[in-house]
Amino acid sequence: MTHLQIGDPAPEFKLLNQDNEEVSSKDYQGKKLIVFFYPKDNTPGCTAEACSIRDNYVKLKRGGYEILGVSPDSPKKHRNFIEKFDFQYPLLADTDQEMMKAFGIWGPKTFMGKNYIGVHRSTFVIDEEGKIEKIYSKVKTKEHGSNLANDLLGIKQR
Repeated sequence: MTHLQIGDPAPEFKLLNQDNEEVSSKDYQGKKLIVFFYPKDNTPGCTAEACSIRDNYVKLKRGGYEILGVSPDSPKKHRNFIEKFDFQYPLLADTDQEMMKAFGIWGPKTFMGKNYIGVHRSTFVIDEEGKIEKIYSKVKTKEHGSNLANDLLGIKQR
């Protein structure tokens, strides 16, 4: 659904993390960054995705990647989600959906016959120059972390 393409500059952002600290795109200048957008903390699919990334965090970090998770949930909900599942990476609270709109992944969805506006689960890989290197719009939640590690680092999973 995103309007962004590989090679485009990634949109700038400034949001609060799980500790109510401001996190900005400027904090990641010169670094490789994985930003995964997901709908809601503590739901089955989102938990599976976040845990899959957690389980591959060390490999991705060794490969030089920083990781950020983003959802419309509050910093407090993010703090609880992190503590419950031992995530090593920050979660950003996009409560006004500004970052999601900038990345083009906030919009109409259909689930179980109902139409609504929400997050299109997506992941963006941003290079050291702030340009979009890869876009994942079809995410298999349970395998996303290992798919990222395999794709970005060439690591085969058992």
